[in-house]
Amino acid sequence: MVRPTLKKQIPNLQDAIKEMAWKQIAEFGASAISLRAIARELKITAPAIYNYFSDRDALVTALIIDAYKSFGDSQLAARDAVPTEDMIGRMKAIGVAYRKWAHTYPQRYQLIFGTPLPGYEAPLMEVLPSAARSLSALVTVVEQLRVAEKLNVSNFPEVKAEYKESFEMWKPYGGEADILSLSVAMIVWSRVHGLVSLEIANNLPPFGATGDDLYLYELDSIARQFIKET
Repeated sequence: MVRPTLKKQIPNLQDAIKEMAWKQIAEFGASAISLRAIARELKITAPAIYNYFSDRDALVTALIIDAYKSFGDSQLAARDAVPTEDMIGRMKAIGVAYRKWAHTYPQRYQLIFGTPLPGYEAPLMEVLPSAARSLSALVTVVEQLRVAEKLNVSNFPEVKAEYKESFEMWKPYGGEADILSLSVAMIVWSRVHGLVSLEIANNLPPFGATGDDLYLYELDSIARQFIKET
């Protein structure tokens, strides 16, 4: 009698492997990801995993791409839920969605924005499309402000020539935008990222268990700094 195949036992083995990897990350941290341990938990042979992921790094890359896609979906949905002409509302909605996604998926947030995983280097051209798309919501709003001459960026430092190529690489995946808009978006992202990262790590005293008021204050501060009053 022929035994049923693994695919029949686990309808989507690839997704099951990734889901088990997320559980490992939640319990032990990303550095503890083990293909053999995942195989034991799923009650499959180790070679069955290698049919989908050649090694640990390949699995980590797949998890990073999935995380960026989920993050990007939430950012774009938040932007598009606000009328195009309400640029301040769009920017704030993106900021609120950023924090909400991070709190909903802390392991995913830490994997893409937290401490680098020892011994792992993300393959740039595999990760770049989803990474660029994930920040495209913010960049498009900043670009819209620039085109409308509502972007307040006097004395903004110029990007060094050796880094301009990196911005050009971004455009095919994140959309056309002036290098100034891309630069401002990165500064805005770094500010919300700092607060959210501190909050997730429980390092945000004396603002209580959550930093709601402080975070909204920072979003208002960003808007006041970068958006000209009309």
